[in-house]
Amino acid sequence: MEPLIVPIEDALDLHTFQPREIPDLLDDYFDACQSRGMATVRLIHGKGKGILRARIHSILKEHPRVKSFRTAPESEGGWGATLVELKT
Repeated sequence: MEPLIVPIEDALDLHTFQPREIPDLLDDYFDACQSRGMATVRLIHGKGKGILRARIHSILKEHPRVKSFRTAPESEGGWGATLVELKT
């Protein structure tokens, strides 16, 4: 099976990934974003019960490439998305 090639954009929809895949996925995604000069990205986790959002936020708190993060404004998904500022 060939790996899936996903274009690197400033937003990543996490709905299609298993929770166990997210830590490694974020490592790879942040690395690719930084190599392309992206300083801010948006992670789309959905609103739901907030379980995925809480998991992602716990990862972001400890991630060495993350400078800061916050809930996205309503125009960019509100509490269903998180804006992440990457370290330069």
